[in-house]
Formats: sequence, C-alpha cells, structure tokens
Amino acid sequence: MKNSSPIKHAAVLGAGVMGAQLSGLFANKGIKTYLFDISIELATSGKDRLKILKPAPLENPKNIDLIIPCCYDTDIEKIIEADWILEAVAENLDIKLKVYDMLLPFLKDSAILTTNTSGITLKELSQNFSLEIKNRFMVTHFFNPPRYMRLLELVKDEETSPKTYNIISEFGNDVLGKGIVPAKDTPNFIGNRVGVFGLMSTINIAMKMGMNIETVDALTGALCGRPKSATFRTADVIGLEVLKNVAMTTYQKSKHDESIEKFNIPEAMELLIEKGNLGQKTGAGFYKKDVNGNILVLDLDNKNYRPIEKIKLGLDNEIIQHGAIDQRINALIALDSINGDFFWEVLSEMLLYSANRIPEISDTTENIDNAMKWGFGWEIGPFEIWDMIGFSSSVTRMKSDNKTIPKWIEEMISKEKRGFYLKN
Repeated sequence: MKNSSPIKHAAVLGAGVMGAQLSGLFANKGIKTYLFDISIELATSGKDRLKILKPAPLENPKNIDLIIPCCYDTDIEKIIEADWILEAVAENLDIKLKVYDMLLPFLKDSAILTTNTSGITLKELSQNFSLEIKNRFMVTHFFNPPRYMRLLELVKDEETSPKTYNIISEFGNDVLGKGIVPAKDTPNFIGNRVGVFGLMSTINIAMKMGMNIETVDALTGALCGRPKSATFRTADVIGLEVLKNVAMTTYQKSKHDESIEKFNIPEAMELLIEKGNLGQKTGAGFYKKDVNGNILVLDLDNKNYRPIEKIKLGLDNEIIQHGAIDQRINALIALDSINGDFFWEVLSEMLLYSANRIPEISDTTENIDNAMKWGFGWEIGPFEIWDMIGFSSSVTRMKSDNKTIPKWIEEMISKEKRGFYLKN
C-alpha cells in the first residue's frame, strides 16, 4: 500500500498490551515505528508479545521487523524522526505529563502528538503545553484489539488546528481503515460513556430484579444484535477492575449525569475484585471453570459458583433461530414475563441515556450509533433500535413507566416525527 500521507514514521510511547498492538497497527501499513518504554527489555517484551497475542495483531509476521524497541533514557532523540507520536502509557495523568516533558524537546515542528487515553480530558493533558504544541495535539482513542476494532474516536478542542485533525482523520480512515467518530472532550468520550453505561446499568438492573447471570447474557447477547459475550461475560473479558476504573471515571467526573448512580459498582462485583477474581485473565469472574473444565456461574444471591441452569426465555424458537433483528428485539420487549420486563427496562434506559447525551458528548445520533457498532460490536445502534421498535409508541410506553423523556425527544413527538432516520 502506497502511503501518500505526511505520516511516514511513527513512535508509540508505552509498550504495554495496547501500545504494542498500536505499533503493530502502524507496522501492518509499512510504517517504521519506534516502540518506547522505560527500558529496552520492556519495549522488546512488548514487541515480542505481538508474536503470541490472540487474535493476531500482525497481518504478516514479517511486519514485526518494522518495530524498533527503544528506551526513553537512551533513545529519546529518535522522536525527531517521527511524524506521529502516539502516547499510550498508563492511564495516569502524572505519568503522562512526565512523558510529555521528556519528549517535547525532541518533537520536530511538523510532528503530531496524540494520546490514546480513554478517560483523561484533552485540557488536563495539555495543561503544560505551549499554544504551538496544543495546535498539534489531540486524542486518538483506539479500541482493543486495534487491528480488528473499527472505531477510532477523535477528540480535538479549540486549540487543535484543523490541519492536525484532518491529517489524523484522513490517515485513520484511508491508511488504517478505521471508522472515524468525532467526540467531545468529555469523560470516556462516546463509546465508553454509552457502552459502559449499558454494561453497568444492565448489571445493576439484573441484581435489582433478581435475574440470574446466564439468563441476562442470553437476553443481552446475539439475540438482540450484540456480541455473544453479552453483559457479564463481556465484563469478564474486559477485566472487572478495568471496567470499574472506566465506570468510576464517569462517576467521579460527570456528577451532572442524570443516571450517574447506574455507574456504581455493585457489591457482588466489588467482592470479586477484592478476591482477585478479575475475569477471564485470572480464570474467574462472573464465570469460571472448575477443575474438570465445566463452566460455572456466580450466584448473585449467595455469591457462590454453581452450574449454569437451563435457560427458558419464552420466545418462539423460530424467532430465535431465524428471526431478523427487528423481529427478535420486538419479540423480546413484547414478552409478558420477567424476562420481557427486564429486557424492556434495560433497553429503554439505554435509549433514554443515549438521548440525554446529545449534545453533551455528540451533536448527532449517527456518531453515537457508529461508536456502539464499531467499538462495542453492536449490530445496530441505539437510535436505529429506537426507530425499529416504533419511536412514538415506545415513548408512550416509557411515559407510562414514569420515565423522564428528554426535551428534544418530546419536541420530535410533538412534530409527529416518525423517528431519527425514517422519512415522514
């Protein structure tokens, strides 16, 4: 692939799991990339990890030769060769600021500096920058694993130059093949703000309604157009302590959020974290395997593991096996049972939460829909779902449940709008 972009050489700061994979993302496109860490051993270890990670980060094993391990102490002057410096160190403001102080003297005048932060704001990160550096600084938030996840959230502020934004946007789309979603400089941006709300809200509603884990995952997975890992298994894959940290970023920084208490960490999850049962990486979380390889699930009442129970959803098997996505979702919300009540509560809360985030995190419904499809693997986004279930009738049902409807949604109803994407 010929690269006509100004980005010819790259540097990634931080050789952890994400940083190493980002260096692989550049190498896959034929771009020489310096991979930095505090020691050559750590940088080399990050590079070598690309050979064994699953799914494979490299399109071709030979691409790894384009990645050069570097150490801040001895190799920092190599930064002057990089056109794009992508910072992916630990999610800690003080650490990031120290790294910036180290590299800025070696940044060439045309280089762009970005951060892969998922929750620290642009203003916090650029607090010590000159205006000239702020012009060339922005957030480039990739989703893990970056080779496979399409979403790339871009965050700029009034001091980021249009040229900087356009170079990164065009490179991300044309060279890296990403779906670009512009986000605002708010905690957790779009994907993690809405996606983590969906996870935490579902977990909290499940506990409140006395739902068991395996039923929740059956209702909130592939059946409704989301990844088969659904809710609790997705939490295990993410890592419970990681999910907690992301949720707490919103909880601590978005006190104006009308649904902020849904980000609270429930007792059962806190207990798992305290015990070191962090999910898939530790072999136990909401799910675990016993010594015989059988999958067990946490009983949310007594906090002990037990065998998975047979699930009875109450849906016609033909709809489950062969129904289109609109048939499946409408069948779920029509269920006259606790399963139907639970699914409606989870779905309606998600739709209202998404609506309340406009214009806070995004000015358009499309950006939120794309973030959920490209970053969280949803088949269709929340506003597309809203059209699918009947915009006006669903709002009427929400009102009957005494839910607060956002003003702009009420205005759409008063103007007899059919939905967000449907023509009147």
